[in-house]
Formats: sequence, C-alpha cells, structure tokens
Amino acid sequence: MELRHLRYFVAVAEALHFRRAAEKLGMQQPPLSMQIRQLEAEIGTPLFRRAQRRVELTDAGHSFLEDARAILASAQAAAGRARQAALGEHGRLRVGMINSAPFHPLILRILREYRERHPGVWMTLDEASTPVLAERIRANVLDLAFVRPLLDETPGIANEHLFDEPLLLALPQGHPLSRRRTVPLGALSLEPFVLFSRPVGSGLYDQIITACHRAGFSPRVTQEASQVTSIVNLVAAGLGVSLVPASMRKIHSEGIVYRPLSSGAPVAQMSLIWRRGDASATVRNLRSLATALSREADVT
Repeated sequence: MELRHLRYFVAVAEALHFRRAAEKLGMQQPPLSMQIRQLEAEIGTPLFRRAQRRVELTDAGHSFLEDARAILASAQAAAGRARQAALGEHGRLRVGMINSAPFHPLILRILREYRERHPGVWMTLDEASTPVLAERIRANVLDLAFVRPLLDETPGIANEHLFDEPLLLALPQGHPLSRRRTVPLGALSLEPFVLFSRPVGSGLYDQIITACHRAGFSPRVTQEASQVTSIVNLVAAGLGVSLVPASMRKIHSEGIVYRPLSSGAPVAQMSLIWRRGDASATVRNLRSLATALSREADVT
C-alpha cells in the first residue's frame, strides 16, 4: 500500500463517483478503478458498494476513510517539517557560552533575534569555560559556543571573531586608585591581582599578562577564580584588583568600582566556535545572524 492508493481512495470517497474522481486526479477512470480494486484486495474487504449509477462507502470504507485522511495529513505534515528542518526552521540548537557572555548586549541581541526569526527551533543554553565548551562541541554535546580565544587551535573546531571589548580595571571600593578617572596600567605593579587560571581563562589570561609586561611589570596573582562573576565578587571583598571585560559594569556589586585604563588597555575578544564541517541549517543560520549583527554594531 502506497500513499497514492490512499489519495485515490479519498478522492473517490469524497466524490462518490469514479469518473469525477478521476478527472480531479488528472487520470483516466479505468486505471483508477483498477487501483481501488487492488487496494480492496490488499485490505481484504470491499470499500465501496458499486451500483449502476452511484457509489457508496461500505462500513469498512467509512472506517478506512477516517484513517486514510489522518495518514495523508500526517505525511504532509512530516514533509513540511522536513522542509523546515532543511531551512533551519525546525529542530534544536545547543548553544554554549562563557560566564561573561550574557552581560554583553550584542550576545543578548543575537540570541533574542534568533528566537524571533526561528521560533520552531528549540534552543538550549549551557554555560562553562572556553576549554570545556570547545570539548563539548567536539563531543557533539553542543553545536556552537560564544567564547574567548582558545589557547591553541583546537582540532575539529572552526571559529569566527565577532568583536572586541576593552578591559576595565576593577577595584575595591575606597581603593586609592578609585579616586582617578583613568588609571595607567603601570600603576598596578604592586597590586595583588585576581585572575582566571590560565587553562580556564584561555587566551584572555595571556592578553592581560602580555599587557602588564609591556607596562613594565609582572602581575602578582594572589587569587584565581573560574568565572568572571566570581572575580568581581572577590575584588569587591578586597582580595585584589582585576581587569574585566567592559560589559561587566552591569554587575553592580556592592564594594566595587570600575575605571578605564589610560593607556595600554588590552581587549577581550569574543568569538563564535562550532564543529568544523557542520552543515546543519540551524548552525548556519545562527552563524550568519551573529556575523551580520556584529558587523552592524561595529563593536570595537
């Protein structure tokens, strides 16, 4: 039994006339009659009572008509879902992000507009450090992730740079340097630092260390944390100073102030990574949207 047999049957059942049903289907009456008889033989019971001038459904025909319509509707819906999936309008998308990503307005805009444009895609969000997110993408646990630069090129991972944002100096409230409008990086040479550990902070850690070296000193790291929100809280607790992405100003933690650096300020890069060779439309659509919005915003 094929779907065309069901379509033929439904056409005859609705017209209750073989010639009119054949005209509607764009075929001749004899082949249609033969197809219906083959269908009845396969089912094992007549579906129609045939009189000289009229056709009626049998009880079996009435029952089969209901199921046939449901099967055809289900097949049509399945074909529609397949077309939507091919266009990235249906399915799921597993997105990862580092702890600081949700604080940047562009990341929020990308996610919001993706949901608005593709409401049929079920999107899940996962938060972790850059190295962990990269491994989850390689293991097919995630599809894409918003991350800071990786320490080294990771096999199987493709990436695209989205934007840079300056790093701000985070100080405990009441710190002498907080009285300045801007602070030179060299003024931090004697300060205790709160930073990511290098494996967790990935490329951002190296950028900060390199900037400090250019300013003439090696930062004295006395406390490490795995998340930027934890760094902000540790600074607020008076355990040291830190350099954090400018979007972290949205964390109005009691006991902390933010100051721009007057010179030598490093930047925090944000990139989008995905599995190399992933041709899924859902991934392609988010990549295209992220690229377009980051260019439109011209975030530097």
